[in-house]
Amino acid sequence: MKKTVFIGSVLSSKVALETLIQQNIVVDMVCSLDEKVSANVSDYYPIHEVAEKYNIPFVKFEKINSENINDKIKSIEPNFIFVIGLSQIISQEILDMAKDYCIGFHPTSLPKFRGRAALPWQILLEVENSKVSLFKLDQGMDTGDIVCQFPYQIDSKDYAMDVYTKVCDAMRNALIQCIPKIYSDSVEFVKQNHAEATYLLVRRPEDGLIKWDSSGREIEKLIRATSRPYPGAYSFYKGEKVIFWKVRIEENTKYIGIPGQIAWTSNRGEIAIITKDSMLIVTEYETSPTDTKFIVGHKFK
Repeated sequence: MKKTVFIGSVLSSKVALETLIQQNIVVDMVCSLDEKVSANVSDYYPIHEVAEKYNIPFVKFEKINSENINDKIKSIEPNFIFVIGLSQIISQEILDMAKDYCIGFHPTSLPKFRGRAALPWQILLEVENSKVSLFKLDQGMDTGDIVCQFPYQIDSKDYAMDVYTKVCDAMRNALIQCIPKIYSDSVEFVKQNHAEATYLLVRRPEDGLIKWDSSGREIEKLIRATSRPYPGAYSFYKGEKVIFWKVRIEENTKYIGIPGQIAWTSNRGEIAIITKDSMLIVTEYETSPTDTKFIVGHKFK
């Protein structure tokens, strides 16, 4: 029987691991990112809890390439190592431990959009049709041969979590489709055309700062792209940070003001903010302190 090690750290890792289990794959060991180092992982999920539920041996790691973790993975003598939802770079030493190969995952139609922050970037770029990719992991940035791909669509009103859910569904379908081929050595690998590759660069929390002289559409896209499970788009009101989670755009035919200025508030907690060409209605937000009072005519900066 072929042996399997699974490595992950986020919600998509949980979905993938559970899919393998549901497809009757015996997972011999799970490597789960330790909670102690998860603070900066937006969609962190303790997949060792899934391992515990199904009586699968597991190990927590802070750095996947540490000698201790390497020794544990090597002791399994795995045929396959699945690396799903991990931002740390897997060493060549671990890659070489897989007797067959390591399988990676990326939520775009490789070779297009290799790299970081693929979900936020696709929303910002207004991508409509995308695919998840399972591929043979190597030391490059999402460069390995394709195992299989599965399509999903991004709606013009989708928030980050909506797209994340669609990605997880597509990944589940991709795994169900290709697991039998992986474990029967019948995958027909497709080499990526590297000349067609494009690259997404890293996004950081500070990239969520709203520029109020942008169009309402651009601001709304930024808010959708960086909404949960990510850190969120934000602005400052009287020196305090305000995170915007959900908004809608309305035509502005009545209020004349400066972009970032509050036009009205409602007893439902909504805030109407003037943009360059429209009105942004904020319907869900987070403030610190929580009792912030928003005053008509005052500005976000």
